[in-house]
Amino acid sequence: MEKARPQWGNPLQFVFACISYAVGLGNVWRFPYLCQMYGGGSFLVPYVIMLIVEGMPLLYLELAVGQRMRQGSIGAWRTISPYLSGVGVASVVVSFFLAMYYNVINAWGFWYFFHSFQDPLPWSICPLNGNRTGYDEECEKASSTQYFWYRKTLNISPSIQENGGVQWEPALCLTLAWLMVYLCILRGTESTGKVVYFTASMPYCVLIIYLVRGLTLHGATNGLMYMFTPKMEQLANPKAWINAATQIFFSLGLGFGSLIAFASYNEPSNNCQKHAIIVSIINSSTSIFASIVTFSIYGFKATFNYENCLNKVILLLTNSFDLEDGFLTASNLEEMKDYLASTYPSKYSEVFPHIRNCSLESELNTAVQGTGLAFIVYTEAIKNMEVSQLWSVLYFFMLLMLGIGSMLGNTAAILTPLTDSKVISSYLPKEAISGLVCLISCAIGMVFTMEAGNYWTKIWFPASMLGSLQPLIIPVLGNPTSFSVLVFTSINIYRHTQNTYT
Repeated sequence: MEKARPQWGNPLQFVFACISYAVGLGNVWRFPYLCQMYGGGSFLVPYVIMLIVEGMPLLYLELAVGQRMRQGSIGAWRTISPYLSGVGVASVVVSFFLAMYYNVINAWGFWYFFHSFQDPLPWSICPLNGNRTGYDEECEKASSTQYFWYRKTLNISPSIQENGGVQWEPALCLTLAWLMVYLCILRGTESTGKVVYFTASMPYCVLIIYLVRGLTLHGATNGLMYMFTPKMEQLANPKAWINAATQIFFSLGLGFGSLIAFASYNEPSNNCQKHAIIVSIINSSTSIFASIVTFSIYGFKATFNYENCLNKVILLLTNSFDLEDGFLTASNLEEMKDYLASTYPSKYSEVFPHIRNCSLESELNTAVQGTGLAFIVYTEAIKNMEVSQLWSVLYFFMLLMLGIGSMLGNTAAILTPLTDSKVISSYLPKEAISGLVCLISCAIGMVFTMEAGNYWTKIWFPASMLGSLQPLIIPVLGNPTSFSVLVFTSINIYRHTQNTYT
């Protein structure tokens, strides 16, 4: 007799699982970058349109497939059409690659989280050179945050050919990251259903705290004005529309099989249409909310760098021309530069190569995404805050919750088809299958902890377009009539249940 399929404890667990999976690092570090690149507030126009045209229908499609078929991606697509088995297999393979990449980011998050308890923060100052007569030359040429990221965290080699060995500290962090994931997925929906309450809600608590802090920082309004000032000409830029579509697709986690896996543990009477709308709106709202937080911090950093640049120029000119302290100010600097250039042309020409061009707009225009935003730009801002250790701990704890929450979905996309397989599940219990997947992934992931590991992460990250093919695959290769019946059956079961018990 077949075992009853595990189910979520209640519909709320399923919604939290979808939110925990969908709301991830891309909401925090890619969406703000896209806003910065494509016209601030004007980017929301193609983003919202793509959410309605692409995001909601595809999300509903995946939830309907998983819930009605009650199988992982391989079995679900095979049921729709035998020709589609490869789509399910491909989604499992892509999720396997993605999980290894994603958990390396979690390992870096653990590394920074542990170092956040040090006073001062290790990325706040440059280390001394070998003879302790000054600061490290490499660090001074870049910045303390860049030095800590590239030299202390990655210890990056000059090229991918120079692999170096496995570095034990990143390797331990990666092992810890996989151990955490294993403990969360150990009992399937029974354990995952409880974990998602925390991984889905905790990032919002941290974002709210950061919003309050960010809005009180000097220069935060500069960042917010930059974000919300629309550049309408970007609406004619096809790249803005392409990136909006890509962001919706990737942010919702479409095409990887995770949503199919989650939905397969639902009751057939579950209203997946309503849940698709809820998850889509929450995910996109989180991106906008996270951008407000990011741009308030970004405005603080840009203003700090701009004013620091002005102070250095003022100090240089004051010392070079023997001016009184306080004679030069930020308000009269440009006027006085013209005066000094015309009055003392020869002396000014000697000083001119050392005068930096300070611009708040250029500071705000510096676009960074991905690990550069999370581990360099944010740490640059955090180190200049009061009680920087507290803000660092909160920030990297939030990143870990986002990362682990997304990993629950990535691993579900791998494990659900494996546990559905009667051949595999008859020999191995669910806990053993989960353990083997985590162990193999961790072992392969050690490649990323080598000195050349960062180069491998850049070429490893899979760009999957499986999800964009789903609306075409079903009518072309599957039986569109039977699939429509399956979807509408799910809706009708839900409506019948509502009419019976209300």
